[in-house]
Amino acid sequence: MPRAVDFNGRPFHFIGVGGIGMSALAYVLAKRQLPVSGSDRRLTHITNRLQENGVQIFWSQVAENIAQVTQTISGDTEILPQVVCSTAIGPSNPEYKAAIDAGCPMFHRSDILAALMNDTQGIAVAGTHGKTTTSSMVGYLLMKAGVDPSIVIGGEVSAWQGNAYVGTSDYMVAEADESDGSLVKLSAAIGIITNIELDHPDHYSTLDEVVGIFKHFANQCGVVIGSADCETVLNQIQPTVTYSLRQESGADYIATDICETAQGTTAVIWEQGQRLGELYLTILGLHNLSNALAAIAVARRLGVEFDAIATIMSTFEGAKRRFDCRGFHNNILFVDDYAHHPSEIRVTLAAAKVKSTEVLPDVSQRRVIAVFQPHRYSRITTLLQEFAMAFTDADQVIVTDIYSAGEVNASGITGEDVISTIGEYHTQVSYVATLDDVKSKLASTLEPGDLVIFLTAGNLNQVIPDAMDYQLKLAEKAALTSV
Repeated sequence: MPRAVDFNGRPFHFIGVGGIGMSALAYVLAKRQLPVSGSDRRLTHITNRLQENGVQIFWSQVAENIAQVTQTISGDTEILPQVVCSTAIGPSNPEYKAAIDAGCPMFHRSDILAALMNDTQGIAVAGTHGKTTTSSMVGYLLMKAGVDPSIVIGGEVSAWQGNAYVGTSDYMVAEADESDGSLVKLSAAIGIITNIELDHPDHYSTLDEVVGIFKHFANQCGVVIGSADCETVLNQIQPTVTYSLRQESGADYIATDICETAQGTTAVIWEQGQRLGELYLTILGLHNLSNALAAIAVARRLGVEFDAIATIMSTFEGAKRRFDCRGFHNNILFVDDYAHHPSEIRVTLAAAKVKSTEVLPDVSQRRVIAVFQPHRYSRITTLLQEFAMAFTDADQVIVTDIYSAGEVNASGITGEDVISTIGEYHTQVSYVATLDDVKSKLASTLEPGDLVIFLTAGNLNQVIPDAMDYQLKLAEKAALTSV
């Protein structure tokens, strides 16, 4: 029988504490005044925040950390720390091996999240796409409405200055991740399922396997709120409460009279046939309006009035790396986005096309330049044709080498294969292998009036500061020349 997580003062140690999911849990435990330590290989603003909240961090992942944690954190060599890992940490990691050899209680990060949610009224946000934005919306809406939940998400939100927040109520909002199957560990008072697609072929062979995981999750939730616009969710999950962007769907929550502009989206919201009122979102894209409907359904279930919902949602700025406008230099808008699946790329580029009207009103001159870093060999191999057809709303496409995320390239697929297949559907496409090549390509390609969007779950966004700096210097040079 698996060991139970102990929240009664026994220390926790996170191997890889700086990860986006791991750090959120470490932060929550530290805020609960529990002894927390962790290891990571580099200093970041995320690890800084943890240290400011009392988390001791070791800057290498070595076997000695476990003995040191036992001695310095617990103060008692007989009390072994509870060691937390993500799927990325395995038996070859020396710190992991030392923890096993010492007999430490070992937990996956999903075990900690499940235990925390079992202590609360959980609101778990699941789905192939939109989890981070939807959970951010739900958390923000409930926090501002006075419900004050705790929040654990896979992205950073400026409203709570990070990826986690500890509230005063009995509610907890969290993402429920299907990527490694750990979704089945969670049970919640309210579950949200935004959509279901095959996105992790390294873990699932078929869509049916993915559906099975979501069914298991749905059966463990008191109420399931699901998108009626995803046929798989509607037919396979049969949610308790539904939402839709289509009036004819008959869903419980519907958006009509939708108007998209470069400044945001407006719509009229209906609840079971009754008009609630008008909603305005500053974040772009119909996919985000759909996510907002899920958040509205949660808030209404908890008794929040729609007038308050509309006021709060109009100030929601989104999570970082979700259509994140990084800068505007030399009349070029730079956008960073986490999109790494064909469906995500399509909706993100559609939003970019709308946003580009703000950069340059003249339709004949403005362009959307998509810079795409393929992510994981297994995903690209399985979904190559879908990726190839996802760039319709981009005027130019720049593709890099594939970011492995630690995978072995079993299929032998290359960046050249990706560019060749995209080229079957798009005439303006080019291949640049490395990040340095991307910088050079952008320097020769970008023009005033462009919106350039970086699509990646890897490290492509590291080039954005240099690319912006180059355009800033061009603009300064042009200004001096014109004097």
